[in-house]
Amino acid sequence: MRLYDSKAQTLRDFSPIEPGKVGIYVCGPTVQSSPHIGHLRSALVYDQLRRWLAYRGNVVTFIRNVTDIDDKILANASESESAEGTTEEWWALAYRYELEFTAGYQRLGILAPTYEPRATASIQQMQDIIARLIANGHAYPAADGSGDVYFDTASWPAYGELTRQSPGNMEAAADADPRGKRDPRDFALWKGHKDREPASAAWPSPWGDGRPGWHIECSAMATRYLGSQFDIHGGGLDLRFPHHENELAQSNGAGDPFANYWVHNGLVNVNGQKMSKSLGNSIYAAELLDAARAIVVRYYLGAAHYRSTLDFHEGSLTEAEAALERIESFLDRADRRLAGTRFAGSGVEVVPEEFAEAMDDDLAVPQALGVLHDTVRAGNAALDSEDLHAAASARGQVLAMSEVLGINPLSPEWAVATDEPAMVALSALVERLLDDRETARQNRDYAAADRIRDEFVAAGITIEDTPTGAHWSFD
Repeated sequence: MRLYDSKAQTLRDFSPIEPGKVGIYVCGPTVQSSPHIGHLRSALVYDQLRRWLAYRGNVVTFIRNVTDIDDKILANASESESAEGTTEEWWALAYRYELEFTAGYQRLGILAPTYEPRATASIQQMQDIIARLIANGHAYPAADGSGDVYFDTASWPAYGELTRQSPGNMEAAADADPRGKRDPRDFALWKGHKDREPASAAWPSPWGDGRPGWHIECSAMATRYLGSQFDIHGGGLDLRFPHHENELAQSNGAGDPFANYWVHNGLVNVNGQKMSKSLGNSIYAAELLDAARAIVVRYYLGAAHYRSTLDFHEGSLTEAEAALERIESFLDRADRRLAGTRFAGSGVEVVPEEFAEAMDDDLAVPQALGVLHDTVRAGNAALDSEDLHAAASARGQVLAMSEVLGINPLSPEWAVATDEPAMVALSALVERLLDDRETARQNRDYAAADRIRDEFVAAGITIEDTPTGAHWSFD
């Protein structure tokens, strides 16, 4: 398997530190506001990677954090009112949005992480790294007595290696009061408590009460749960600088080898434009997932190559729905034709070699989907020619490929309840009309049979005549 390593800026053969085991850390959400389409796309990318690594026989330890203390969380909480009309506590706001992210992940069929740590649970580990950086000469407490502690970028010659930037071309770090810094590019490791901030947002430290900077949070959580050196660090392309650049510098400066591979997913545009509050074009997770079946949304978000920019436009979900329906229709048709034959359930659920080659090539999902749809077409052709052995084989391969991609229509997570009273009543009505149609055909009353079929078409119901009887489905 090969992965594009953002640090090396090239494709590299993937070799885990310990054969058969893979440790992945992915930067999760800063829970300051509701999740949008970009958050879903990023989470889905690493779910696909995780599923493929597991299919290849690896035991994957997958850590995705929650940043639950941050400048924006405090600011948004101060502006937010609870149902009782009082200012919302920062930790209540963070948890409220964390639940929204979790709900979006679950609806999209994203596997739960092995562990999902919150930043506020690793304060001691953050302070330990800061202390090591100070001892190594790579960090300093601010001279103004504010309690701030900064990473000394000038002390680290490799600073900028992840994004291939020279310090002279970098923007100043805008995460704390610049008066306490030696250099504008120095970034905050610890932020001293300010009078305007709630007392609950401060922890004791050797440098004074305060809270962690954003970057040190991920360094601490990654090494706490995966060790000082682990296989893959992932996140959105927008996190490469300054977040991941600073993670790398401070972790290495503290003596930790840190991540062997840096993987970044592309962002999401809307009608060719970057999403932004000023443009008012943000698409939130809840509205996207309400616009179509969740499995269709998953198909759409996961169909492009993970490093590409995904553009959402009118018709995107319609195209995904049509593609997914081709898979569903084949599986449904195959199950009906193979039922009761010696080929029922005989297809081995193993992905074709062409699919595996695509997934091994930097997770080339578009090419892998091409193999999936080619197999669907071949399976339908086999059913047309009554080659049931080939149809069963195609069915097994389609199930294996769709399961790897998390879009298996037969998976229990996508099951839709069919025992609701309205559905039961509809099924009974349709079956009765089908019986009437069959009776009319046997009596050579073709006008009546055609009239019933036309009524089905007008109602959006497709009728397929098969050797085992008529089958109906929604258009």
